Amino acid sequence: MIELVFDLTGQEVEPEVCDLPWQEWFTQWLSVLNPPPAPRYELSLRLTNDVEIQQLNRDYRGKDSPTDVLAFSALEAGVPCPPHVPLCLGDVVISVPTAYRQAAPGEEVNTLAWLAAHGLLHLLGWDHPDEEHLAQMLAQQQRLLEQVGLTAPQTYGQ
Repeated sequence: MIELVFDLTGQEVEPEVCDLPWQEWFTQWLSVLNPPPAPRYELSLRLTNDVEIQQLNRDYRGKDSPTDVLAFSALEAGVPCPPHVPLCLGDVVISVPTAYRQAAPGEEVNTLAWLAAHGLLHLLGWDHPDEEHLAQMLAQQQRLLEQVGLTAPQTYGQ
């Protein structure tokens, strides 16, 4: 059983977006992804706007434009984790306005979940430097969404 300490914050986001079953999704996803062994896991999810994600994208990736999702992995930083505290996986930041622009009508929730799954995979060390790795990552995202009863959005579906 995966135990997840989950921190959700929203910046200028509709309450119904914050009320989605984020913690349930991440907990189910972690149960099949085989993260590094730990008694508990911790991650934060920030739902934000284009202005804030553009600032983060500029400051951390050198790209001065909004993006849909950013992931800041604590595992990559090599921060030691004492055995009695949750293993901090890192932070996922999603721009809700960008996600909504990318979503086909009626697929906003699936698109948000898709981006959350993408961010989680990055926290766990997945990357897509080439087409082969991208295809593997997209297939894994599709499996994760199916696990929580969702489908890949048309925009991203294979």
